[in-house]
Amino acid sequence: LKHLIVDDKHGLIYCYVPKVACTNWKRVLMVLTSDGRYTDPLAIPANEAHVSGNLRTLSEFSVSEINQRLRSYLKFIFVRDPFERIVSAYRNKFTRSYNTAFHKRYGTKIIRRYRTDPDPEATERGSDVSFREFVQYLVDPRTQREEAFNEHWERVHSLCHPCQIHYDVVGKYETLEADASAVLRLATVEGTVQFPTSGKSTRTDGNMAAHFFKHISPFYQKKLFNLYRMDFFLFNYSTPEYLRTR
Repeated sequence: LKHLIVDDKHGLIYCYVPKVACTNWKRVLMVLTSDGRYTDPLAIPANEAHVSGNLRTLSEFSVSEINQRLRSYLKFIFVRDPFERIVSAYRNKFTRSYNTAFHKRYGTKIIRRYRTDPDPEATERGSDVSFREFVQYLVDPRTQREEAFNEHWERVHSLCHPCQIHYDVVGKYETLEADASAVLRLATVEGTVQFPTSGKSTRTDGNMAAHFFKHISPFYQKKLFNLYRMDFFLFNYSTPEYLRTR
């Protein structure tokens, strides 16, 4: 329940999915719940949007309070193509030099486990994990036996429980601006806050995902697809054209 953010003032519940515009949605909800302290979502630094105390989550309420909110609030979630989300998480967490916490926490383990004869510096720093090594880590049964997936690559159905929680709106990253406007209209706050439009030219799309998957063998592509199959199915994403499972 800690992924379900609650706005009691406007009767909203948002389940955040990392790598699906969740920073901007958190900024919008901070504006809506701040009683005027924030007025412009983009004026809120990204790292502040992720400070856990800034927004209330459903896990802070009693069972009866949770049920009452789930019954009466507007519940929404944003999803994206599962493979594009994985590539986006990989690019963000393993190819950016500033993400040293991820390199140390996951990179060192991945390199030690999946690289033949790694040099000592790589195992120490964990900063040059290849996409192939990341995929091996994801599909290895040992990974989830040892610990839960990190939220940046955990399956959406495990983060947001769409089979138990009946979402009123399932927005898509592919149509983010139109869907975000629709949510703000339904919440009758479109006059209060605008959803920030992204100026990013490097956002991960299907072409970029295809480029990354070109170097993944059919065997691992199939394993990865099976791992995320439920997200493809639940949110109506078709099997990517670049997928080679034979």
